[in-house]
Amino acid sequence: MLVILCATALSGCAVFGPPLAGTAGGPGPRSARRGAIEPPQSSWQSAPPTQSIPPSAPGVPPPAARQFELGPAAASLVSIAQGQERSGNYGLAAQTLERALSIEPRNPLVWIALGKESLAARNPAQAYGMARKALYLADGDPGVQASAWGLIAASLRAQGQNQAAVAAEQKAAELYPH
Repeated sequence: MLVILCATALSGCAVFGPPLAGTAGGPGPRSARRGAIEPPQSSWQSAPPTQSIPPSAPGVPPPAARQFELGPAAASLVSIAQGQERSGNYGLAAQTLERALSIEPRNPLVWIALGKESLAARNPAQAYGMARKALYLADGDPGVQASAWGLIAASLRAQGQNQAAVAAEQKAAELYPH
């Protein structure tokens, strides 16, 4: 049934698609393709695209930085997981954080929390992967990016890669010097 609906929809695209360029007969109410109707010509012209002003121009404020926050459900689960982690129950903490992740899969703060739990559970390679995912998702929020770089540094240091850890710490400090 789904195949028939898709085929019907796609066949409609072929019949009512845009007119062919360079067809004989010039502009008119009907194009050279059978059944295809050209859109009506309007009397107004669209404005040419404007150039954007660079953010460093005088009098123009810089664009607002993006800030990630945990929603109430995910924040509650992260808090519960932190308590479970403090009591040494890393497996249960990971399960709780995975529930938070199912609620907010694109929130880098959840990935950072899960990475910290992995690091506490002595799994630095997994923590590194979680931190990289958080860094990918944290685009536009330098504070969260700095936290992700800090977790990367800690996971690298736990793996004995001290030079790479120092470089990651420097990136974190550049992003969020506080």
